[in-house]
Amino acid sequence: MTRIRLLSASLLTIAGLTACEGLREAMTAHVDVVARAGSQELTVSRLAELLGPTDVPLQADAIRTVAQLWVNYQLLGHAAAKGDSLFTDADADAGMWSAIAQLKSRKFYESVAKGWGQGDPATFEKAYNDGVLLGASHILLSKQPEGVSPEANARIRAQAEQLAVQLKNASLAQFAAAAKQHSQDPGSKDKGGDYGVFAPGQMVIEFDNGIRSVPPGGVTGIVESQFGFHIIRRHTWDEVKELFPQQYQQIAAQAAESTYFATLEKNANVQVRSSAPKLVKAIAEDVDSYRDDNTVIATARSGSLTAARMSQWMAAFPAQTRMRQQVVAAPDSLIPMFVKDYVMRNELLLRQADSAGMTLDTADVRGVREAFRARVKQTMEMLGVAPAQLADSGADEAARERLAANRVDEYMGKMITNQAQYVEVAEQLALVLRSRYESRLVPAGVDRVLAEATKLRAAADSARAQNQPPTAVPFGGPPSPAPAAPPAGATPGKRP
Repeated sequence: MTRIRLLSASLLTIAGLTACEGLREAMTAHVDVVARAGSQELTVSRLAELLGPTDVPLQADAIRTVAQLWVNYQLLGHAAAKGDSLFTDADADAGMWSAIAQLKSRKFYESVAKGWGQGDPATFEKAYNDGVLLGASHILLSKQPEGVSPEANARIRAQAEQLAVQLKNASLAQFAAAAKQHSQDPGSKDKGGDYGVFAPGQMVIEFDNGIRSVPPGGVTGIVESQFGFHIIRRHTWDEVKELFPQQYQQIAAQAAESTYFATLEKNANVQVRSSAPKLVKAIAEDVDSYRDDNTVIATARSGSLTAARMSQWMAAFPAQTRMRQQVVAAPDSLIPMFVKDYVMRNELLLRQADSAGMTLDTADVRGVREAFRARVKQTMEMLGVAPAQLADSGADEAARERLAANRVDEYMGKMITNQAQYVEVAEQLALVLRSRYESRLVPAGVDRVLAEATKLRAAADSARAQNQPPTAVPFGGPPSPAPAAPPAGATPGKRP
């Protein structure tokens, strides 16, 4: 994807830059190359031959992804041939940047959140009676959907009203027995209708309002909701006092957390630039191209969020989350929310940790670095290009590099045809490789691969069609005449 740049230069300078870019493309156009990695080149014809006969979608994005995989694999082989295991602390810290940032932010957050939601036990009973948390059992008589059978619903309501009168002063045990006998709510029937203690808003609004309409220990009349007719008994304090503290501390901690981040963001005065959606999506598609780009995406009192920093956050998302693909596909209107509520929130928390002088324990740092080294070693070994696997290929580096390159090419052929297990190169490891060794993807080469692979696939499809056995089913043309006829004689949203 074409990178977004803010150019403030004279027309002459712009013309010069354009000429340089055109000259560079002209110099590469006659060389049939789609990608370079170290001393290796991936030719257009080679990639087209790999993709043509397969089921890989012949789209520019898919071709670019395969070419970038080749670059990552070849750079791993290139590093291994040089005896570079990427085992230095600096490599590990760069490759595991997000893990280190997360550990640091979490440590700071835990220090800030310590004591959130503890509360004073002496106030718990009053808080419960005031409805900070709700506790109840209920009996549900389900009704027919609106308009299906008004007469049936009238009969069900009459039954519920009669039952409510009988249970008006029921104890918890009496109500539970009736619920087991009459309730049609499968989620609570076998528990005597008990829903324990819960925060307001977890149930439908009619249910919450019904609970609040009676004092603790009271039983409601009929409470109608979309699910049917409820009879609700509100728990007394003695019935919930063992359950209340944990639930209360949880919602109190959530409230304190919301207040903390709201205050943090207000004080930071985060402002997302109008150009953010286009730029953020471009970064999601190609994080490597923006690692040195200082274009501002969002501002804050503590500093701006640049495209380079966003590329680090994007690279940190695990591939299985498909977060980058989701960002690319998301409506532009959602991107500012993503920037502000996710990226900048994490960025502000990390800046707070740095300002507080938060450091990691030696054991934590060692664990992160060892995880990175284990990932590098495993990835190299799966490709057959670890330094130890290349050691016997020859005394010189050139021989080892040839062997590594050949193994990568052999693996790519098997992987594309589903004959070999896919080997993932984590984006942050790829960034370490591409920052150390020369590599390049040639956009014009991607277009040439698409055109050439399309021709090869059409030829392969045609050959397969010719080799198919003849079929008795006619395709095209008028249908065959029909044979002569034989002789005569022959659930509910929120709970409950």
